[in-house]
Amino acid sequence: MKIRTISDRSRRAFGLAVLFAGSALLTACFEAKLFPVDGKLEASIRRTTGGVPHITADNLKSAAFGHGYAQAQDNVCVLAEAIVKARSERARYFGPGPGTALGVGLNIINDFSYKAQGIYSGAEREYRTLSDESRALTEGFAEGYNRYVRETAPGDLPSECRDQPWVTEITPVDLLAHYRLIGQYASGEQFATGALFLAVPPGVSPAPRVVASVTESETLEKLKRQVVATARAGAGSIEKIADMGLASNAWGLGKTMTEQGRGALLANPHFPYTGPRRLYEVQMTVPGYLNVHGAGLLGTAIPLINFNETLAWSHTVSTSRRFTWYELALKAGDNLTYVKDGVDTPIRTETYQIEVDMGMSEPVVLEREFYFSEYGPMIAANAIDRNLPAWGDSGALNPQSPVAMTYRDANANTGGLLDTWLQMSRANNLNQFQRVFQNCGSTLWTNTTYADAKGNAFYIDSSSVPNLSEQAIALVNARRAGSPLYRMLFDEGVTLLDGSTSTEDWVDTECGPLVPYDQKPRLVRTDWVQNSNSSYWSTNPSEFLTGFSPLFGEERAPINARTRLGLKMLQNPMAPGFPAAPLPAGQDGKFSAQELIGVIWNNRAWYAEQFLPELRQRCEAIGSTPVNGVDLSSWCQALQGWNGLYNSGSVGAHIFRVFMANYINVMDTDLTTPFNPENPVETPADPARENAGTPSDTMLKSLATGVLALQSQGIGPDEPLGDLQYYRPSGGVAPGSGAMPVFQIQPIPWHGGDGNIDGTFNAVGVVTSEFAEDTRFPRIAPEVIDNTAGLSDGSEGIDGWLMARGTSWHFGLEFTNRGPEAYGLVSYSQSTDAMSPYFSDQSVQYANKEYRQIPFTEREIEANLLPQGETVISQ
Repeated sequence: MKIRTISDRSRRAFGLAVLFAGSALLTACFEAKLFPVDGKLEASIRRTTGGVPHITADNLKSAAFGHGYAQAQDNVCVLAEAIVKARSERARYFGPGPGTALGVGLNIINDFSYKAQGIYSGAEREYRTLSDESRALTEGFAEGYNRYVRETAPGDLPSECRDQPWVTEITPVDLLAHYRLIGQYASGEQFATGALFLAVPPGVSPAPRVVASVTESETLEKLKRQVVATARAGAGSIEKIADMGLASNAWGLGKTMTEQGRGALLANPHFPYTGPRRLYEVQMTVPGYLNVHGAGLLGTAIPLINFNETLAWSHTVSTSRRFTWYELALKAGDNLTYVKDGVDTPIRTETYQIEVDMGMSEPVVLEREFYFSEYGPMIAANAIDRNLPAWGDSGALNPQSPVAMTYRDANANTGGLLDTWLQMSRANNLNQFQRVFQNCGSTLWTNTTYADAKGNAFYIDSSSVPNLSEQAIALVNARRAGSPLYRMLFDEGVTLLDGSTSTEDWVDTECGPLVPYDQKPRLVRTDWVQNSNSSYWSTNPSEFLTGFSPLFGEERAPINARTRLGLKMLQNPMAPGFPAAPLPAGQDGKFSAQELIGVIWNNRAWYAEQFLPELRQRCEAIGSTPVNGVDLSSWCQALQGWNGLYNSGSVGAHIFRVFMANYINVMDTDLTTPFNPENPVETPADPARENAGTPSDTMLKSLATGVLALQSQGIGPDEPLGDLQYYRPSGGVAPGSGAMPVFQIQPIPWHGGDGNIDGTFNAVGVVTSEFAEDTRFPRIAPEVIDNTAGLSDGSEGIDGWLMARGTSWHFGLEFTNRGPEAYGLVSYSQSTDAMSPYFSDQSVQYANKEYRQIPFTEREIEANLLPQGETVISQ
């Protein structure tokens, strides 16, 4: 293996040789584009502003090799911990589990649950069936990651994983297991905190057994009791079962809405700032085969939200359902047999073992049986919702029979994940892009919003959705209409089906048991399509999408605040909302790439535009008369002067936020104009006028409650938002070490607002978890005051709003006669290593609203190249 740095002259020669090679290279056999002919991996890595790697290689495996190496350089600790999780080895390396609000033993519960979900064993099976393309990507990425791990001394790794035994070389199977976890973020992952672990027949304890030479002790007995208690707490903490806590905005603009008369894209995913759900920006080039620039979740071997020379797309979390629950009718007197279509079917068991570090010379081995139906693992649904039957109780759908609950997951198999995004990245036009989904490609749990150089805008719910028969859909709809319990479950994300009959089984199609392309919501326009996590139904109100399976989401139903604001800006591209805001599309009403990044950063908020004028009038009416004992006059004065935006310098935004955090709880009953499906943007609306401007005013009472929260923290009415809202990552310690995390930089003022509470398009938010997302890396977490959108109570040295999710990789792009032109940033920067120059550089740019051009062509890359030039790695 070797690594070398290329001089400027040699670098230019190398780049030109690769990118403009003659016909012999371009007509080389297809296999040579996937794997090196001589077996030798070699990739060029050039970094541009922000530390973005541009990777060039003459075959796909070598490009992935460079990508894995670059990601490891910037994020080795996060990647290594993600693999520990995928291997069900958290308890082995980090101990039983943290003393969290959920209790001790969470690592044990996770490790067992992931084994029962087949995370690693399924990856082992999938690996044998991978396409050559996926094999090239996973093998190359793993070897690039391993190349970095081998050449870096354990003591030179970042502090989070320095000298840790769990930073090891990985295999392609490890990556596939990680992808299976990614695939189940919106499905099986929800049940891995306790619901699956607790699923045992009556009379059977869910506590694991101690195996091998370790003698049972009071310590171990106590641990087993704690594990069960933690599992109950974890299952009971689930509220919206299919809610991933993720959001996004995406617009695809057609030729009638852009300055160049071609397509344009706004990409604005709202993802966590910590953990493997961070998006990592990269350009991958295999001349004559692939040239794509985008960003993917850490560990994915190809970027996921991308553009190439002729097309671009982004993703938003869809309203679809990716799993169904089944109520099994048990055979009388036999809790391990269910009856389906009159036939007895056994519930099978599998036994798993995990290792747990208990501070002894050897790890303790624990063992448990888990239970499975033909659909998948059994779950203790009653641990999530007490209204549901426990194993052996009479059922909701089968009230005359004892029942047990199980589930089936549409994303339990993700072997084709990389193939889908590779084919999307290689597409050159709309037909080729659509063919990816016609051929059963899936983006797991997201919509896809697209634009191209021809001026087409395209939307599709490209997620994995179970395919139910018309009869089964009719039964689901009848139960929703007739049963309040069933309707409540459905609204919380659960589709409960009857497992006593095959009528409600998923129906096989050309895409297996998933809804095929011609039955998915989709739309092609020349003006625009959009999604901000509301239903597909309102993609473009000029052409509502209706008649689809209820498992895709609600039709003719209210849409969220970000969707309403996005639609308003698209329908009124020359209306600023408030005078201080820029026109969304400028004076010509047509969008450019720079205007699209400006749409994200204009920091408009739906609720401010809807309610601020009314609140100001009521403030004037109340004057200095106390409301709930609070003199609102100085706070109302600040609201009178507020520009209505969530910019860092805006004064009054914090007051409106705490007002909305309280008013939103009573808003549905206070508004007098109900939702009208013919006008989903402007309705519901209009606060009730009863008691307006008096101490009994619902709006003013909400404002007074919010003001009390601000006063409790010594926050006054005239403070700019940037003094109260900021980004400040913390960490620096290894999982399970017991060490205390530290803040790693000084606070960076952060613009944007809470998408749910403020209704801000540029959505950011507070995270209260004491661990980085999906990891066991400790972080400094705020304790927050209720009904304040996450305002800290002042403990842990945290004041104001500490932001840790929201706008992440984001850009505006327009296709021009010269190709794609894009501007944007990765808000939290490229690296999780606090010592890296790419740890907070783009964060400062985001705070200052200084976007960068996203280099794509050779000329653009050369113009933005960092001083270290180019590195060629080989193996």
